Amino acid sequence: MTAQNMNSQNSATSTDQADRSMTIDTVAANDNAVTNISINDHSDSDNGVDLSAVFEPYFRPDANTIVCGALNEEKVAALAKAGVELVINLQSEDELSFNESAAVERAGMSYEHLPINGAEELKQLKILAFDNILRQYHGKKMAIHCGSGNRVGAAIALRAGWLRGRKMDTAMERGRSHGLTKLEQEVHNRLLVPR
Repeated sequence: MTAQNMNSQNSATSTDQADRSMTIDTVAANDNAVTNISINDHSDSDNGVDLSAVFEPYFRPDANTIVCGALNEEKVAALAKAGVELVINLQSEDELSFNESAAVERAGMSYEHLPINGAEELKQLKILAFDNILRQYHGKKMAIHCGSGNRVGAAIALRAGWLRGRKMDTAMERGRSHGLTKLEQEVHNRLLVPR
């Protein structure tokens, strides 16, 4: 696959795309362009679990990353069955309706809790802590959640811009693929300020 074809891969999914990503490859063969379209269904890598039917909202930026809203006992069980190794929770304790840590650990997964209480806590120290968790579990299959995926997307965009040196458009798109919606303007404004 050429660099151009690799750039045309779309690996981000949302609930509208039902846990599938589309790959479009265009290959020149004897002066005729041939376009191959394939659907990447993650259910094989998820032990047959259709996570898009379990979670709303649901984002799948890559095969090892699931971004979703608040969890409950059933959703924790679905993540465990799908082979998730780590759950990262960005909700505060007062947002939780059950003992999430105990449920996740009972299900055999690791648990990390980094509460981000809205835009006012989107600060560099929180993003550094978030980055540390992601680095510690690099390569593991993980589910990252908050109430809606919005704080997850915000943290991902700020990490990309502040810590990875990505340009504004790239950082914002990375955030959107991870659920960034209502905090988009706040994240944009924070990325304008050099860190």
